[in-house]
Amino acid sequence: MAIDLKLVSVFLAVAEAKSFRGAAERLGLSHSAVSQAIRRMEDRMGVALIQRTTRSVSLTEAGMRLYERVGPAVAEVELALDDAQDRGSQPTGLLRLAVSSIAERFISGPLLASFTHAYPGVQVDVNVTDEEFDIVAEGYDAGVRLGEVIEQDMIAVPVSGNQRQLVVAAPSYLERFGRPANPSELSRHCCIGWRPAPDVAPYRWEFEENGREFDVAVNPRITTNDMGVMVRTACAGGGVTFGMEETFRPYLDRGELVSLMEDYLPPFPGFFLYFADRRNLPPKLRALVDHVRYRSDRNGHETSFEAG
Repeated sequence: MAIDLKLVSVFLAVAEAKSFRGAAERLGLSHSAVSQAIRRMEDRMGVALIQRTTRSVSLTEAGMRLYERVGPAVAEVELALDDAQDRGSQPTGLLRLAVSSIAERFISGPLLASFTHAYPGVQVDVNVTDEEFDIVAEGYDAGVRLGEVIEQDMIAVPVSGNQRQLVVAAPSYLERFGRPANPSELSRHCCIGWRPAPDVAPYRWEFEENGREFDVAVNPRITTNDMGVMVRTACAGGGVTFGMEETFRPYLDRGELVSLMEDYLPPFPGFFLYFADRRNLPPKLRALVDHVRYRSDRNGHETSFEAG
């Protein structure tokens, strides 16, 4: 039976997004166009593929069987087409990236700006997210995370040097409430904490003393999933907060924030661009890897491929 491959691509987008609206946004189509495409595909096959309710979208048993067989096949076709592309030509296509909100150097602007100027045929879609998920299953070409949380079967390329987390507060806060000398004193202070989602416990602040790692649940009085809110509140004298040194550095240099307890906060491996272990990378992803490695060379960072 002949099936329009455009319909198949719509079906896969709905299956992966679990939403007609999400599929429409990913494909650049209207909601009604996606719905009509699924209906035409079901009519041609004579079987329901999508179970629709007013609140959710899910695959039927037949839809799940089709997705499990067609999804990998289409991915292989896309990879084959990318590999067949002339390597001497400019890379093209959509490059989807999932990037941690604290990967300051990657998302600060210069790296992405210079990449888009160097490769005008590549469209870059950056999803800034701190959720942990399988980037391959979710349709991303690559991600940027701290090395310690990247799966071992991924290929990882450094995009920063070693990092540090810092405890900081504004001079006005310290003048009013005093300066905590060690992590055990944080429970007596107004702390500004971070968590990735409302149903997740606030991030525990991590320290080290005499080679022993430990963390502290500071029971923050202010909690947010936005680093900008944390920084602005701390600069206004709202409390003590915790985060990446690169995030705080401009405010420290201007004297708006003061670093505390640095002896308890040693450096650790930084951020990596990571992706699935493929024999041949799509040209658009190879271009990004080469660009990251080139900029790292200029900044004096380690650039060889490493396991995550």
